[in-house]
Amino acid sequence: MNDDSTESLTPRERLARAAFQVPSSRLRTSKQASPATEATRPTSTGANKPPARTEYLTIKSELHKRLLDEIDDIELGGETDATVATAVRAFVDRVLDQEELPINDAERRSLAEDLLQETMGVGPLAPLMADPAVTDILVNRFDAVYVERYGQLEKTDVRFRDNDHLVRIIQRIAARVGRRVDDSSPMVDARLPDGSRVNATVQPITLDGPTLSIRRFGHHRLRRDELLRLKMFSPEMMQLLELAVRGRRNVLVSGGTGSGKTTFLGAVAEAIPSNERIITIEDAAELLLPQEHVIRMETRPANVEGRGRIAARDLVVNALRMRPDRIIVGEVRGPEALDMLQAMNTGHDGSLTTVHANTPRDALARIETMVLMAGHELPSRAIREQMVSALHLIIQIRRYEDGVRRVESIAEVIGLEGLTPQMQDIFRFERHGKKGRIVEGAFVATGVVPRMVDDLRDRGLPIDLKIFQKPTATL
Repeated sequence: MNDDSTESLTPRERLARAAFQVPSSRLRTSKQASPATEATRPTSTGANKPPARTEYLTIKSELHKRLLDEIDDIELGGETDATVATAVRAFVDRVLDQEELPINDAERRSLAEDLLQETMGVGPLAPLMADPAVTDILVNRFDAVYVERYGQLEKTDVRFRDNDHLVRIIQRIAARVGRRVDDSSPMVDARLPDGSRVNATVQPITLDGPTLSIRRFGHHRLRRDELLRLKMFSPEMMQLLELAVRGRRNVLVSGGTGSGKTTFLGAVAEAIPSNERIITIEDAAELLLPQEHVIRMETRPANVEGRGRIAARDLVVNALRMRPDRIIVGEVRGPEALDMLQAMNTGHDGSLTTVHANTPRDALARIETMVLMAGHELPSRAIREQMVSALHLIIQIRRYEDGVRRVESIAEVIGLEGLTPQMQDIFRFERHGKKGRIVEGAFVATGVVPRMVDDLRDRGLPIDLKIFQKPTATL
């Protein structure tokens, strides 16, 4: 069959054919093996002796190039994972059957999986993605890969062959979500199938080469009880937050990057009754809620032509037409803040959201700035009146230097005095010092009883006032 016959085949058929065909000039069977190959072939006494890791990487690299050359006319992003996996494994079986490769049995067994990761996965990063302790993977350049484990950054031995290898991995990730990365579009935000967030840049905006940042989200969502055992907050804090959510109080979770806002938001949302209709709005869908009546919505960036963008504000406005009981915005970071405040003030109470800020007061200032981004000429007093009317609790989360994420404070918004929003702390984390690298401290009540208590009781939610008692001083 000549090469012209492939023109009438579909991409899927060409992919399957490529897996079972290889140019004869590239094959070196056992009968055609060169003297050098014969000399390096393992003997029966040392058949299982592993060669140098660099030799295996070289063989894998060469086979990966050959595999891509054979199927380079097929858009891998348009094929199903099963189709690509079948083609890769067939290619490996054929090569191992027809060629003599100086690799041991264990490496022969892992070759197909390694090539599969190179072809459709994250390449050398696959072991890091499989490590449940890794929360962030940061590739500064092809030979500098860092991870965060237990809140601490550490350098790994993982490396890519060169910058081109790293760029191919980035382009593959982008292609799987319909995006493109090149000189004309050198930045991309994407989401892996497991929900992990990906940001990548290539030259010319990063001068030392391409970069890749992956924020991982495990398949197992940390639930409220688990966060309590991890001492992210105290039982008294959990009791207040549970009653506040059930009592339809609007909650704002504030914190820095990587402080655990989304994880905490999901834990707080567990208290929402299962018979309520919940709509979540996120840039990258990360929230995993236990309730059944959940509608998940996700923003969409513009395509390479600059069209098709769906912003968070569009989704918030659309969600209001979907008869929601609760609206959860994963993070407000733009003009959608205005629509969120208006929704909270017009019958959609009990809504939850997060914001990047270092303190509760900074969180209010950021929301005011984002409201102004909506383009309306609103006076500051009008915006602040909307904020203090819409928001009831602000929960500040912080990742401390020991890597532990803790609720730093829970503050109640109580009103506006002049042009200044008034807040009062209900709980806070009091730091006592450090023992080694571990931060020592305790969650304590400030002695202030929140004003929402009467409203919670009116809704039939009894709350024990003892949880607000300030601890007595100890020697």
